[in-house]
Amino acid sequence: MVNRREFLDVLAVGAAGLAIRSSARSYGQILGANSRLNFAVIGLNSRGYAHLSSLKANKQSACISHVCDVDSKILEKFAAATQREMGSAPATEKDFRKILAQKDVDAISIASPDHWHTPMAIAGLQAGKHVYVEKPCSHNPAEGALLVEAQKKYSKVVQMGTQQRSSAHTIEIVDKIHGGLIGRAYYAKAWYSNTRKSIGYGKPAPVPAQLDWELWQGPAPRRPYTDNVQPYNWHWFRTYGTGEALNNGTHEVDVCRWALDVDYPQRVTSTGGRYQFKDDWQFYDTLVTSFDYPDKMISWEGKSCSGMKFYNRDRGAVIMGTTGTVLVDRDGYEIYDLNGKKSSEFKTGKATESSDLIGRDSMTDAHFANFIAAIRSGEKLNAPIAVGNVSVTMLQLSNIAWEVNRELQIDTQDGKIQGDAPAMKMWGREYEKGWAPKI
Repeated sequence: MVNRREFLDVLAVGAAGLAIRSSARSYGQILGANSRLNFAVIGLNSRGYAHLSSLKANKQSACISHVCDVDSKILEKFAAATQREMGSAPATEKDFRKILAQKDVDAISIASPDHWHTPMAIAGLQAGKHVYVEKPCSHNPAEGALLVEAQKKYSKVVQMGTQQRSSAHTIEIVDKIHGGLIGRAYYAKAWYSNTRKSIGYGKPAPVPAQLDWELWQGPAPRRPYTDNVQPYNWHWFRTYGTGEALNNGTHEVDVCRWALDVDYPQRVTSTGGRYQFKDDWQFYDTLVTSFDYPDKMISWEGKSCSGMKFYNRDRGAVIMGTTGTVLVDRDGYEIYDLNGKKSSEFKTGKATESSDLIGRDSMTDAHFANFIAAIRSGEKLNAPIAVGNVSVTMLQLSNIAWEVNRELQIDTQDGKIQGDAPAMKMWGREYEKGWAPKI
């Protein structure tokens, strides 16, 4: 009798000898419910519900066996939703390390705060799990490079959650751009607009009874609990978050890089500030950043506190070429000639909004399907970590350029900053003692 783990290992490498070693009866049983991958979803507020929705969409090949969050109320609510949506109750746990010790967990999906992404992903790899990690895959460039190295060392599947890489219409239009649809594509402009409110000034407060604040902080240097950080505003604190450029800019800059077929730029510039409100927000609310290549350029404009749309869209990307332009977003694409006259378009029929903090959509469903197929049959990943990390590192370089207020010269092989020791000191971070990720 072949056990479940052996069967999944065989699926992953595409071997064909299982039927010979199994009776017809036992093989049929394995192909039933036990052929599904067991997922543990970690980090259950907001985006975690998109993971639930997409795993439900892939229910024939995946199930949720475990759910994990350091906030017991969030954990309880998500577990109940999982039982309703998936038809069975998951095991619940506040400490992800206990989940990684479970041999029946095949893959983890990570939707925790940014400062946890790389340490948790590496721990998952070391425990023999496949990893789906939301963008940004790291809190800083050093972590991203470490995660790429870890994936190579442990040889497990790691997909980053830039779900537009699995969008059918985006794949189609990028292929057409690569095929010469608009001549030689040379400039890509992306943007993001939202109307976020002030987070005010946090007041010292008792840690809520349902929250394990020590474990929530994990690898981050310790700070007292205040009432305006958790569960969402951590995005705007440097200790935990990475700002709007990584929170949302990653998606469109990744599409731009994909369309222009480029990797690390040779120069990065960044300018902006916190203009709309005066509060504890430690990043910019408005930022314009550019990435220069020998014969191409990408720019991203982020407006966290102004809902003014570009091209009547909250977010998107315009790809310009020598014979025309393509406008692409999550809802479709439009093709224009060199004079700006529209020649054709495609619409999905659904509209997305930047105010949506969960993001349940068919792209995420397809992205999880691709991840599952990569584990089970070796299908090529749409957003492998080595690819996704380039876009993340680029925007982390934007944050550094903004912080030091000067242009950065970049090594196009690994993204490292050249000739600027003070800026390069920001390549990594300080960790709470005993929590630094290692491979």
